[in-house]
Amino acid sequence: MDIENVPQDNISTYGNNKKAIYARDKSGKLCIVGSTGWSAEEIATIQAVEVLKKNAKKAYYAVKQGKKSPLYYHMYAMRMDLQVLSESTGFFKWRIKLDFNPKIFQKISNKRLNIYADALGKTPEQLKTMEKTKI
Repeated sequence: MDIENVPQDNISTYGNNKKAIYARDKSGKLCIVGSTGWSAEEIATIQAVEVLKKNAKKAYYAVKQGKKSPLYYHMYAMRMDLQVLSESTGFFKWRIKLDFNPKIFQKISNKRLNIYADALGKTPEQLKTMEKTKI
């Protein structure tokens, strides 16, 4: 992409910030240019965030109904999915799915809980409970 073609649509999802984009200057040299975004990117980002919010809402109700552990909700609330949580913790997906079971999660080791807490940016105590939220 040429410097002149770097998108500058001032999209809302950037929050008045810029993102670094590699572009070629007139001499053909690659350089970094600040971009305020592209409208198509904004639409895609907003749609993705809406899906994540819906997942978090469904997860919240599943936990409240006793079908899933609080870990399940916190994963979605932090805009993660099973794949991302697996990569962040180093735990196999099948193991995390077991921890979504409330009875298994109640018996989880402190070591395992601390790994989840670190990956999700929460304290172990926060992971054991549901935050009061307006869903």
